[in-house]
Amino acid sequence: MTKILMTLAASTCVLAVSAMSADAASVNLRFAYASNATPTKEAMAKFGEILSEKTNGEVTVSYFPDSQLGGERELVEMVQSGLLDMTKVSGGLMESFSPVYGVFSLPYLFDDQDHYYKVMDDPKIMEPIYQSTADRGMIGLTYYDSGARSFYTSKKPIEKVEDLKGLKIRVLQSPTSIRMVQMLGAAPVAMSQDEVYTSLQQGVLDGAENNEFAMTVARHAEVAKFYTYDVHTRIPDVVLIGTAAMAKLSPEQQQAVRDAAKESTEYHKKLWNDAVAEAKKECEEKFGVKFIYPDVSEFQKAVQPMYDDLKGNETIYPVFESIRAEAK
Repeated sequence: MTKILMTLAASTCVLAVSAMSADAASVNLRFAYASNATPTKEAMAKFGEILSEKTNGEVTVSYFPDSQLGGERELVEMVQSGLLDMTKVSGGLMESFSPVYGVFSLPYLFDDQDHYYKVMDDPKIMEPIYQSTADRGMIGLTYYDSGARSFYTSKKPIEKVEDLKGLKIRVLQSPTSIRMVQMLGAAPVAMSQDEVYTSLQQGVLDGAENNEFAMTVARHAEVAKFYTYDVHTRIPDVVLIGTAAMAKLSPEQQQAVRDAAKESTEYHKKLWNDAVAEAKKECEEKFGVKFIYPDVSEFQKAVQPMYDDLKGNETIYPVFESIRAEAK
């Protein structure tokens, strides 16, 4: 953390010196993020470009990429404390900051990508979720597609639910994700993404669950050769901004931030599917990964008790109903 503070302090000094000769209304937003696939990096960069254009250069963005300042949880906590202005993290992690985000970790919630986009682009569903952390010093601005999460393993393929029994599977730091893996018979291990490769390599983990980019960008395909398309969740990435950062901006600048964020999401959508197809091709041709397509109904049946228990959850159940209604 000391190194992180020194890095931020140095950047703040540079920005402060620059601001002395700049217009008094100018603001620079500090945006840090962990390792990501190219489409998401491009979308975050596009956000800064669009924002600068919309504000005639009054609001700019400085980036701290690829976990320079820590993992996702650390980055969220730094936004809360005001050390950072913005970050992009998994919606699964956000469940530990606001329970309503747990709805996205429910298995088999979305029918397909079209259903997912319809929900994520609906402000009636998403704005209350984005605002649910306002009292904790941050709000959501928009989302980026993080694909469909499926299981991948190092020692044997997962062709049916029984194959998961007893396996140590890395999951997001999400209570809902942990319970899902438990109900499928595996042993969930919550850890940060940057620990997964070594844990798979050393046998601490038998597998993990993520999208295809974890296999290529994080190079998990070097140590995990079986990828099972059970497509259990579509958990969005969420772009967060601190409430203190928003307070530094004029109403017009705040609107520009919101608009730029939404436009960067549309830009991301245009890149996403082609990038996924390319990642899958790389997995097969470069790393020799075998893709398995199981009978998903067996997996859905195994986690049905999660939905039976959901009706008593006054925070998540109404959101769940709204999401499922979009599929009808």
